[in-house]
Amino acid sequence: MSTQLAGRPAPTVPAPARTAPRHHPSHASLLHRVDDQTSRHDLDAIIVPTARQTPYLRFALALGKELDCPVVALCSIRASADAANRVARQLGVRLIATDVHDRVTLPTFTTSTLLADSRFGRKGDLSLKRNIGLALSKMLDWDRIAFLDDDIRSVRPDDMRAAAGLLDRFSMVGLGNDGYPDNSVVCHALRAIGDPQETFVGGGAMVVPVGRTKTFFPDIYNEDWFFLLDEEGLSRTAVTGRMVQEPYEPFRTTERARAEELGDCLAEGIYALLDDGGSVADADLAFWAAFLEDRRTMVDRIIAALPARSGLSDEEKRRITESMRASHGRRLFITPELCVAYLRALATDRDIWRGYLETLPKGLSPRAALAHLGLTSTHIRLPR
Repeated sequence: MSTQLAGRPAPTVPAPARTAPRHHPSHASLLHRVDDQTSRHDLDAIIVPTARQTPYLRFALALGKELDCPVVALCSIRASADAANRVARQLGVRLIATDVHDRVTLPTFTTSTLLADSRFGRKGDLSLKRNIGLALSKMLDWDRIAFLDDDIRSVRPDDMRAAAGLLDRFSMVGLGNDGYPDNSVVCHALRAIGDPQETFVGGGAMVVPVGRTKTFFPDIYNEDWFFLLDEEGLSRTAVTGRMVQEPYEPFRTTERARAEELGDCLAEGIYALLDDGGSVADADLAFWAAFLEDRRTMVDRIIAALPARSGLSDEEKRRITESMRASHGRRLFITPELCVAYLRALATDRDIWRGYLETLPKGLSPRAALAHLGLTSTHIRLPR
């Protein structure tokens, strides 16, 4: 018999309160740190999206030689397939090198169309190159590949083999960064005023299982964070070993802050949600309104803290302040509606990418696979 009194409604159980949206200095709780990996596996290739002069490619080429796997150099701007081939020949490294252009036959993504012809349009080709690497690997029937940026150093071959071995248990595996923190401009500014700020794994040194990978790199800042996401949240991701990110100057120009702001807001917002036990589906208009306001307040706090900060020169304070004002200026055009629309477009693009992967021919030669993508300025050097 029910103990509820007649005519009295059953008490309702309130839904758990959602944590107020805010910037998180660390997302380490989302990762699995593995330091005792004993299983090792060979890599099929190292994919290097390179835009710098050829000396920057030498470390990746030497690593490929130690791992006895080809290096795929996807070249543009100051890098060229011709120059990469000359160095690979000197070092005795197996190489697939091609000059990348914007007429590559990859899908047209909804996320790119959404931002095209706006102040949020991107000028680089890093995402394009990484997607080329995924498509090429699929056509060559490769299983385990590593993405390695041309400004990453001090990667131990055994760490790469260990990361490849972890793909039996994880969807993606990144190397830990013992070098310069690879953060956004705003996150570097937080560190400059003494706030805690950690880094996360990224596409600069990441091992990927080609056959199981159905996500892509959208053309936006933090593209690798979005690559790690599926419909519900973060793919099962591990971090192991170490690498060193070479230093760079995050406050050299204000344009960097402007170019990063949309991708940084979106990625930091989603990952904060995941930290708090939420899902991508929870990122509604109300969430984005609150998160964008929190970010505005945080950047105001950075600007206010800089004058009294010791250890920074007046010139450094000026540059950081100008970058934070640039961040503010760009964020004026970021609305909750744009954030929701971008995530909706991202879900559509995942379906587009999955469909595209299914249409790719398999078992091609490297030259034929690159030609299928519209890339013909190519050097193939695969002696055994």
